[in-house]
Amino acid sequence: AKEKFVEEMDSGAMVLEHIKSGARLFLMSNDDDNKVFCIGFRTPPEDSTGLPHILEHSVLEGSDKFPVKDPFVELVKGSLNTFLNAMTYPDKTVYPVASCNEKDFQNLMDVYLDGVLHPAIYREPKIFLQEGWHYEMQSPEDDLTINGVVYNEMKGAFSSPESVLDRFTRNVLFPDTTYANESGGDPAVIPNLTYEQFIEFHRNYYHPANSYIYLYGDMDMVQKLTWLDEEYLCRYDRKDCHADSSIPMQKAFDCPVEREITYSVTEEEGTADRTYLSVNTVVGTDLDPELYVAFQILEYTLINAPGAPLKQALIDAGIGQDILGGYDSGILQPYFSVVAKNANREQKGEFLAVVKGTLRRLADQGIDKRSLLAGLNYYEFRYREADYGSAPKGLMYGLWSMDSWLYGGDPMLHLEYQKTFDFLKKAAGEGYFEQLILKYLLDNPHEAVIMVSPRVNQTAEEDRKLAERLAAHKASLDREEIEGLVARTKALKAYQEETSSQEDLEK
Repeated sequence: AKEKFVEEMDSGAMVLEHIKSGARLFLMSNDDDNKVFCIGFRTPPEDSTGLPHILEHSVLEGSDKFPVKDPFVELVKGSLNTFLNAMTYPDKTVYPVASCNEKDFQNLMDVYLDGVLHPAIYREPKIFLQEGWHYEMQSPEDDLTINGVVYNEMKGAFSSPESVLDRFTRNVLFPDTTYANESGGDPAVIPNLTYEQFIEFHRNYYHPANSYIYLYGDMDMVQKLTWLDEEYLCRYDRKDCHADSSIPMQKAFDCPVEREITYSVTEEEGTADRTYLSVNTVVGTDLDPELYVAFQILEYTLINAPGAPLKQALIDAGIGQDILGGYDSGILQPYFSVVAKNANREQKGEFLAVVKGTLRRLADQGIDKRSLLAGLNYYEFRYREADYGSAPKGLMYGLWSMDSWLYGGDPMLHLEYQKTFDFLKKAAGEGYFEQLILKYLLDNPHEAVIMVSPRVNQTAEEDRKLAERLAAHKASLDREEIEGLVARTKALKAYQEETSSQEDLEK
């Protein structure tokens, strides 16, 4: 156990491990009545079938203790929660809830823990078909189609150029690690996933020994820990966890790479002024608290602040209609991107010349000290204020702690930010930020220049190819197999329309 007081959060913090199950726990005790609970698992995908994402949807579709069809929807309707969701990231899946009401909070914890540890997926394969993917055919005469919640959601996500760029960037920068895969699922690959693989992934990764449990706020921590142990954790043994969820480092490149990918536009939209140009470099690891803050400051100073030099230089050169990018953390090896949106392919050389030339000038002549300090003050104020709109601050602290905890670091690493800001304010006057530009953005071979170019009617073409494959698959089935498919389609529909009993809803 490790215990200390975190001044920045005005909280007593404690890092614990459950001896029998191997569960890791991080507690933050304070007088905030907006209490937060989160259980997360390290879930690095081995492929792009979207297994972590499909599982995230599926475990909230009923469990042993709460055998209702969709406990999540019931909680949204009837709970006093201030936050209720689940999120899949490139390397983790988290299940956070928050409430100001003690009884409600306790109930939310119970429903979520039973969901993730004892889901109904083992006894009801239709959950996988509904949330993941399934072949669908209402009658033997119909065309064969594919349907599924995550399958359809990712078809939408894969059509936006920004998200295409985002996932392709990780794929290119980290070709040999888990980050090359799409944890959300690639619609072209999702239908390769079997129910057996899905169950196996839950059995391996959703074990307390691979879990990260976070509690925050004004509560009786001893009572919560006792309850966690007696109700859930004591039933598990760390020896039974066979997941190796460790995340390897990508070996740095010897020289920069260039890649291009396309996205679909309609004929009316056309291809002029529709290309995304980007340059991306890998910056250390998430376990470096100084880089973690310093690159947020650089993002602000170079791209987001009024009159930011990098953005201004690209706009003055007429490259792109907007300049985006910045520092992407929350994975083991963060990266820094500069993106020109709605530019043209022919501008690639000029885009790189302006980016590198501007950065070189800033590294040599120095970044404007006033704008650096403005960035430092802006972020320090944001860290202090902890105003995250409708999201409870305790939730954000929990997600923040994962940026170090998940990789074997101390969950308090980024929460104790004051000494980092003190260091950076002093270092700003000593050329520290200029050195960072040189080391990570200019003289860094672990770089990828990526273009996302428009292609007319790409989606229509993909849909046509898929329809041909499905027609060929249907043609290969005999009458009995076709009737089986129609029967399964009807059975799934019936399952989806069935409502939970009042008695189960009461639970």
